[in-house]
Order: sequence, then C-alpha cells, then structure tokens
Amino acid sequence: QVQLVESGGGWVQAGASLRLSCAASGRTFDSYSMGWFRQAPGKVRGFVARISSGGSTYYANSVKGRFTISRDNAKNTLYLQMNSLKPEDTAVYYCAAGSFRGWSYEYDYWGQGTQVTVSS
Repeated sequence: QVQLVESGGGWVQAGASLRLSCAASGRTFDSYSMGWFRQAPGKVRGFVARISSGGSTYYANSVKGRFTISRDNAKNTLYLQMNSLKPEDTAVYYCAAGSFRGWSYEYDYWGQGTQVTVSS
C-alpha cells in the first residue's frame, strides 16, 4: 500500500509562484510513475503532468512552459513547481502513483488534494 499526502497549496495573486509537494509512504516509490491532476469547481478532473520512474516528463499544453514536475526518490517526494500562475489554474491539486500498463497509464493511489487559489 502507498499513502500520498500533498502540501504547499495556498492563495496567491496572478503571476506568483507556488511549489507543491507530495510525500509518499511506500517502500518502492522509485518504481512508480507519478502524476499531478487538478479539479476546478464545476469541472471534471484533468491531467497536469507526469514523471516516469526513469525521469521522463510530460505536460498538459495548458501548463507547458510554466510548470515543472520533479521527484526526489531519496526523500520519497514528488514536486510541482508552478510559475506565472493564472486564475484558471485555480483548482484542487492531486498527486497520484501508478504505472504504464499496455496502452495507458493507470493510477492506483491518490492523495487527498491541496487547494490552489489564484486571484486577479
């Protein structure tokens, strides 16, 4: 079993930066692909970024060039550096752990989420 806990959310002005963290309790953190997702009020949950166990990254077009996903396997921690934040980035952000299985990534474990609010 893997338990994930997000932190680092907050209320900031447009153009500001935030760094989200996701602490994992699993013993095999370095073997998982990790992802960040977000859900805005009245919207479905959407993909933000992922990083493979080997360090390869992929981003949604809406955040590419502004957000950076990274991981520190020694600390069992996933990060999301968010720069140039916009009001449309306002959402609850979730981290997840999973793996690529056949045709797609499947996420088995999810955190409780952390609120990010960007005001104009």
